[in-house]
This record gives sequence, C-alpha cells and structure tokens, in this order.
Amino acid sequence: MDRVEQFHLVVVTCPAARVDFPALSGRPRAMTLSTRITTLLGDGSDGWDVFNKARGMIADGVAVTELTIGEHDIRTHPDILAAMNASAVGGHTGYAAIPGTPGLASAVADRIARQSGVPTRPENILITAGGQAGLFAAHMGVTDPGDKALFIDPYYATYPGTIRSVGAVPHPIVTQARHAFLPQRDALEEAAKSAKSLLINSPNNPTGVIYPRETLEMIADICIRHDLWLISDEVYDSQVWDGAHLSPRALPGMAERTLVIGSMSKSFAMTGARVGWVCGPETAISHLTDLSTNTNYGVAGFVQDAAEYALRRGNGLEQEVAAPFRRRRAITLDALRGQTAVTAIPPQGAMYTMLDIRATGLTGEAFAYGLLEAEHIAVMPGESFGQSAAGHIRVAMTVDDDTYRDALSRLIQFAQVRAA
Repeated sequence: MDRVEQFHLVVVTCPAARVDFPALSGRPRAMTLSTRITTLLGDGSDGWDVFNKARGMIADGVAVTELTIGEHDIRTHPDILAAMNASAVGGHTGYAAIPGTPGLASAVADRIARQSGVPTRPENILITAGGQAGLFAAHMGVTDPGDKALFIDPYYATYPGTIRSVGAVPHPIVTQARHAFLPQRDALEEAAKSAKSLLINSPNNPTGVIYPRETLEMIADICIRHDLWLISDEVYDSQVWDGAHLSPRALPGMAERTLVIGSMSKSFAMTGARVGWVCGPETAISHLTDLSTNTNYGVAGFVQDAAEYALRRGNGLEQEVAAPFRRRRAITLDALRGQTAVTAIPPQGAMYTMLDIRATGLTGEAFAYGLLEAEHIAVMPGESFGQSAAGHIRVAMTVDDDTYRDALSRLIQFAQVRAA
C-alpha cells in the first residue's frame, strides 16, 4: 500500500537579526572541491596562456592578428540561420527529443553511411552539445574510474582534461615529426596492454595530418587484439586537401568497438550552435542516451532543425566552408619555399598548419610570445598540444587571404632573424 506523508515547513523570519550556525568544532569548516575537478588540467596549465595574453592586448586596443583558435573567418550561412529562426518561431523551443530529433539523427546517419560506406541507422546516433560533449560522453561510456585511456600526442588541448573528467587516467602516445606525427606500432602496442580505450583524430588537429590506411589498419589490429574501444574524432572530415579520409569504423571488426565523434562546428561554421554527435553500436548509444538525459538533457530543437537543414543540402555547403582553408594551405606552402628557418609537414587536412621553428633555437612557447610582442601576431605554441610538438607552433588559417599572407611573411622574417 502506498503511503503519503505530509510535511509542513514553518519559516520564521527576523529581519533585524542574523543567526550563524558554526561548525561542530566551533569554527567554520573549510569546504573542499573534488579531486576530479581540481586536477582536470594535470600540471595546472591548459596551454592557452599566449592566447589569453593576445586577447588581453586586443581588449586594451592593440591590433593583433589572431591565428590561434579554429574559428572560421566566415559566419554561419544565412540560409542555416533562417532555418533555425523559422524553427524557433514555429515553436520548436521546448524540450527536444533525446537522443536527438528523428530528422537530424536520420540526416547524420545518412551522411555517415554515405561517406564511410558503413550501414548506419538513427539508432546508431546520439546528438550531443558539440563534438566536445561527444568526447566526454564517449569516454564516460567506455572507461571506469582508474582505467588507462590512450590518446595520440600531439593532441587537441582538451583531450587529457576530458579523460580526467570521467575519472580515467590519460596516457599519451608520443609521436615524432620525422614520422609525420603518426603513431608507431611499438609505442602503441606497449601502451595498449593495460589500456581500455584509444582516442585518435584524423584529419588531425594540430598537425593537419591524415592517417593513411596502413596506420589505421595497424591501430585496428591493436584495438582488436587488446580489446580496446576506439574513439575516433572526425570533426574535420570535410576538410581534406591531400589524400582521403578513412573512418576506422569501416575497417573489418571495428564497427562494434568504435565510437565516432562528429560535429557541425567545423564543417558548417556552426561553432556556437553546439551540435555534434556520437556514432556507435546501438547498445552503446542506448546507454549514452541515458547519460544525456542525466546531463544536459538534449540539444535545442531549433538548433537540431537547422543542423538537419544544413546536412540535407548535401556537401556543397560543406565544400564552400572548407574552400578558404584549401586556398590558405597553398599560400602557406608558397610562403615557406626558399628558406629554412621555418619548415612544415604539408597539411593534408583541417584548418591548421604545424610549423617547425627549431632552427631558431627557441621553444614554441618562447617563439609565440616573442612573435606576439614584436609583430602582434598570435599563434599557439606547439607545447600547448603535448611534448611531441615542442619546437613547433600551430597556425590557424582563419583570417582572410591577404591578412594571412602578410602574417606568414612577417612570421618567417621573425624566424629568419633568430635563425641567422
């Protein structure tokens, strides 16, 4: 028999008095935060100090050319915004469907099936608040507290913190520039013996490298033999300049152990809309749906409708968004010819180039600070992305062509003086 109990709360107010409730010990007790939240950054730095300094200079009225973050110099297409507005005005402003609206889940599944060749259904899709929320959900789904979670160094700056945020232990797989920053079998094999998951990113931020088939097949072999979950960050899959993007989910035996992260941010210049996805086995997506229900409770319906509209337009708009970075890749390679102070592995994809400035004798951080002070050009130190990128800087190709060409010229001149 159900029992209903009624409780009556009586509040007595006394505006002229304040009552303090001291701790039992007689003095206020110091409150502590969780170890998980206070150790997210590991060494205490998130690697964005140069970026923050540049933003401070801009706030003080100094003109700075920002080549730091992956923010397009074009805005979201007006047609996408019109679709978003029409959806909102039409009333899709309440709680939206979890794991995503049927229309958007279907559009994402169709896109993935078309690009990867792997049959994909809406049941394989969880819509998330951007790719970052997808990374969090994926790691929450496949690791337990204390599990070792692998990722490739250099890495996107949030990777270690994302892994720590779910209670797992981040373990970088160090790569080398002489191997085009591609993971090597020996290092990955050794680390995999006691790991639970592996996170990869191709096309890669920060290096611009696209993992070739042989590298992905090696990764797949290790994942299968060591029973690892593979988390594949593919948010730059529409920005391919040289070679071809292959989703590891398409390799034999990998669909059942791969979670793919995707996003509208880079492919459609919708960074602020915060809409992305996780694609994976139906059972995994079902449980991740429970996680979404208990975290952000879905993504705004009018945003999902706008994302569906964009995806249903085909890849023409994606190519329009990607075109400036293809041009700027060519500008980069042309600017680097005929000198040795700054070199690069030609970026094969994404919206960045990783420049090797070791000939100057400076660290990436020292170079970035010096360039900011002398030329008012802001770049990201390679050390922001891990030890493998030491002695490098990452340049985001995110300003108009003429400004970008001028900034590269001044950057190279700055390096040549110090390499002499």
